[in-house]
Amino acid sequence: MIIKNLLILFTVTLSLFGMRRDDIPEYKGGATNLNSFISRSIIYPEYSKFNCLQGTIQVSFRLNKKGRIVESKVTKGMGIDLDEEALRVTRLTSGKWTVPASFDTTQYLTIPINFSLREYNCENKSAEEIREAIGAYRAHEDLTKVVTNYYQRRNEGNYSAESEAKILEIKEQLGLDEKFIDRLVRQANQKLKQGDKEGACEDFTFVKNLGSNKADKQIADNCKK
Repeated sequence: MIIKNLLILFTVTLSLFGMRRDDIPEYKGGATNLNSFISRSIIYPEYSKFNCLQGTIQVSFRLNKKGRIVESKVTKGMGIDLDEEALRVTRLTSGKWTVPASFDTTQYLTIPINFSLREYNCENKSAEEIREAIGAYRAHEDLTKVVTNYYQRRNEGNYSAESEAKILEIKEQLGLDEKFIDRLVRQANQKLKQGDKEGACEDFTFVKNLGSNKADKQIADNCKK
């Protein structure tokens, strides 16, 4: 898979009020380094990757004086998993900003995170197919929650064994098979290497809640409070 990121030109809300460029926080190394870091860090989400969903997500955030992100949110998204990944990689930049003493830390910075796919035959996808995939995302997520809720109850010893046949049918329908689980474990391990322990543990727990024990060791090693 090749992921191409547009050059990131971040804008700052307070710049509209006449502040000088020297008063605005800067990513260490400048916009080129920011673009390079985000391009390296993006892990293209499964649903969007296999449905050729692409676009630019706007993420806004506040920094403290030490250059750490203290609040972040998607301000212009697509309502799909790209939003979550844009937010995740933005948060990975925390601590990598130089903040001028004159900067008002109540103000927001905004960066666009561009997602673009090649080598997935996306040029053959029609606009209608793209719209349908975006529209189907919520239904896909709702069915996935049916599966994870079942296995969470099963792990707690509170479930109906008669329901498992239906759950297995849903898993097959959604493609939540062993290959998917293996990819998810690899993705979580990649997030660990990026220093994103929280994101990795979310993925490891997701694996467990799909009825698999393939992430049990990682959960024990990394995710116990």
